[in-house]
Amino acid sequence: MQESSADYSIQGGLIGLEKEALRVTTAGTIAQTPHPASLGAALTHPYITTDYSEALTELITPPMRSGAEALDFLNDVQKFLYDQLQDELLWVGSMPCIVRGGAMVPIANYGRSNAGMMKSVYRRGLGHRYGRVMQVIAGIHFNYSLPESFWPGFQQMEGDERPLQDFISDRYFGMIRNLKRIGWLIPYLFGASPAFCKSFLNGQSTTLQEWDSRTYYSPYATSLRMADIGYQNSKEKDTGIKICYNNIAAYVETLSHAIETPCPEYAEIPMKVGDEYQQLNSNILQIENEYYSSVRPKQILQGLERPTHALKERGVRYVELRSLDINPFLPLGIDESQAHFIEALLITLQLQDSPPCSLEERSEQDHNEAEVTYQGRKPGLKLLRGGHEVPLREWATSMLQAMQPVCELLDDGLVDKPYQQSLKQQQERVDNPDATPSARVLAEMKANGENYYQFICRLSQQNIEHYQAQSLSVERLKLFHHAAERATLEQQQIEAADSISFEQFLKEYFG
Repeated sequence: MQESSADYSIQGGLIGLEKEALRVTTAGTIAQTPHPASLGAALTHPYITTDYSEALTELITPPMRSGAEALDFLNDVQKFLYDQLQDELLWVGSMPCIVRGGAMVPIANYGRSNAGMMKSVYRRGLGHRYGRVMQVIAGIHFNYSLPESFWPGFQQMEGDERPLQDFISDRYFGMIRNLKRIGWLIPYLFGASPAFCKSFLNGQSTTLQEWDSRTYYSPYATSLRMADIGYQNSKEKDTGIKICYNNIAAYVETLSHAIETPCPEYAEIPMKVGDEYQQLNSNILQIENEYYSSVRPKQILQGLERPTHALKERGVRYVELRSLDINPFLPLGIDESQAHFIEALLITLQLQDSPPCSLEERSEQDHNEAEVTYQGRKPGLKLLRGGHEVPLREWATSMLQAMQPVCELLDDGLVDKPYQQSLKQQQERVDNPDATPSARVLAEMKANGENYYQFICRLSQQNIEHYQAQSLSVERLKLFHHAAERATLEQQQIEAADSISFEQFLKEYFG
């Protein structure tokens, strides 16, 4: 990192949060009820939608100038959601419980429009390819972009004469490569899924240990959600296709290739059963979103625009970090200290050199992530870096030390120095693994004589009591009620405007 980069303000970047929240019955089973009508249409609502399942609600904040503002909005929209629930809870863990097969996971319904049907058919295809149960694992996405005012001066300092957006996209890809290099740090510091219900595997064999008759766990695990029991792109190794992050052109080309390349195994899934489509196509990926990655380059879409087209035409607008577990000890699953740390980490990775990634390095990254998700708190654990073993604690400490100057800049003008305080808190977790959320989960389960289901049930009940004690401002209530009404009207307008068949719609979309 060059010192002169400090000449350009890094304060005031935009932060947005997306949180998945599984609706469950008071007994902890996945809710079979539809998305509450009082929330408006999931297809068009800007703040409250659904992810894979009708029961997997997704809460979205607008991009905000600080983590505190984003968390405040997320808190209010979650309070509004709680107020619409009847005899249901929001599950506060990333891993679901009491799952009696995929039939218990209702696929999200977005109405009868072509756009809505496409979203549902895509999810039906995911269910056939990976299983429905895999799709109700919940997490939090952290969206970030540096201030627009930062880029012109930074480009000048770097002596780069390309069009500004080309420079911005290139640097965001550099951030992404660096984040994948150090990506294991996220589950180590913030992972909160060291255990899960046996029902999730539905009788499949595993090398994990038994906590009791209803729970599997790993003693040093951090985030089993991010391990290979979670949602992965299983065909990547078989087909030899590996998405490339070395530049935007390579990323778009390799991702597009996967979307356009037939997969013999998926071709065995019928496209239609009767009049009902079972998948969008039989290619390696149906659409871009099917490719799972812990981090994605993003551009705001215009209408039904494809993400690869948006990136190719307008470059990278922001970066989406997708590897955050829901912390069951926190009402929102994330707090301000965590947001401060992630913002400082992303900026640090932006300012550091970022050479292209080789396939060998990608293999090391995969190895490190697997090691940390399964046994990240194991004493003396070593990871791979440049063909050599490095102690996790040593590597993590050096990364946190590199973040210190950025935290000082972000704290400029702030009395409590929250960025440096967060950095100190994370260093304590590096020095003492028992302070991590994953260790706290197992410790509390043990102290209370609980299995994973009982533990999450108890905290889920506490969370709804926490929100019952809150009230929303008149302004926020008006905002959310108006958004619900507008979303319902917009869905009706979209449905009324359809003038072609769904088959023709898909041809035009992929064409």
